[in-house]
Amino acid sequence: MKRTPLYEAHVAAGATMVDFGGWEMPIEYPTGIISEHLYDRRYYGIFDVSHMGRLWIEGPQRLAFLQRVLTSNAAALIPGRAQYCIIPDEHGFAVDDAYLYMFDDRGYLLVVNAANTDKDLQHLSGYLAEYDCTLTNITDQYSSIAVQGPQSAAILEALSGAVGLAEMKKNDLGVLTIQSRTVRFSRTGYTGDPIGFELFIHSDQVRWLWDQLIGQGARPTGLGARDTLRLEAGLPLYGHEMGLDQDGAGMPVFAVPLARFAVSFAPEKGDFVGKAALLAQKTDGTAKKIFSIALRDRGVIRAGMPVYQGDRPIGYVTSGTMVPYYCFDSQGQILDTTGKRSIGLAYLDADAQGDVHVAVRGKRLSAALVGRHMIQNVPPYGKAVIL
Repeated sequence: MKRTPLYEAHVAAGATMVDFGGWEMPIEYPTGIISEHLYDRRYYGIFDVSHMGRLWIEGPQRLAFLQRVLTSNAAALIPGRAQYCIIPDEHGFAVDDAYLYMFDDRGYLLVVNAANTDKDLQHLSGYLAEYDCTLTNITDQYSSIAVQGPQSAAILEALSGAVGLAEMKKNDLGVLTIQSRTVRFSRTGYTGDPIGFELFIHSDQVRWLWDQLIGQGARPTGLGARDTLRLEAGLPLYGHEMGLDQDGAGMPVFAVPLARFAVSFAPEKGDFVGKAALLAQKTDGTAKKIFSIALRDRGVIRAGMPVYQGDRPIGYVTSGTMVPYYCFDSQGQILDTTGKRSIGLAYLDADAQGDVHVAVRGKRLSAALVGRHMIQNVPPYGKAVIL
């Protein structure tokens, strides 16, 4: 398995290491997933995301290339901004989902899922010969740390002397100077926290940066809590809510609610991979969609469990587990009181609504399809939505 430059830091911190997409990564630290999840939601957690693929695109026709192979309108990007996007195939299915960053006018950084990096490179390279630009895998040269949670801006301001980081807009980019070292950052993240950042730095300096963040009180957070956090935020995970379904069929891009932000039919995009299929999905809808689902009865929903509306099978759970949360008082102040509830995402018939049942260990337990699991638009805290 591959290892990030922070592998020794994880082992020294007592992390349980697992195989994740061919990378040896921390699933949790000694405090456990629940503690890590709650610490992130109340304070700030740091995540090693150096396993994610980082691809650099430059050259005279780099924009034309990206307009062809991505679903987003890359022409709308200006230096200092990023956008969520999909790498589509001709049938309107996702080869991968990704983030496109434009730190300056020299080129673009495309960050893809770790397990898909080689596949994405092969797919994208199939179109590269038509354009005067280059596509370079810089995953080994640069590393990345996510700093997420209500106090994440404060920790970066303390280290860099910068001000106003919490007021930056989602997808804003910038540069910090910490002890004479350059750290690029983005106002992005995969936890759903109203405040959060991702940092990019040369790989030979990432352990130094990790230690600086730990010194400011940040808590290392593993893949287990990263998954419960993104699930609570309703964010899709490739291989679960995107890619192939449990029968091996492609899942339409527009089955995922976030597709409305990731797919553009702006005139300046022109033709692009999968455009006709994606336009049909948007116009006609898809047979199945991804829904947020919350269990009413006692139990835990897991990926693969069948979902029923009445006696009719309507799909299955794509992601599910028990997720902790903080309680708030009537004035919106966070309390020390916590709880847990079983929530998930499910791939269901598009007309599904209201109350459903999930087959859990041979029993059909009551559940509800909900609009969201978490309120994210009232900083600094993300607040759980409880049935």
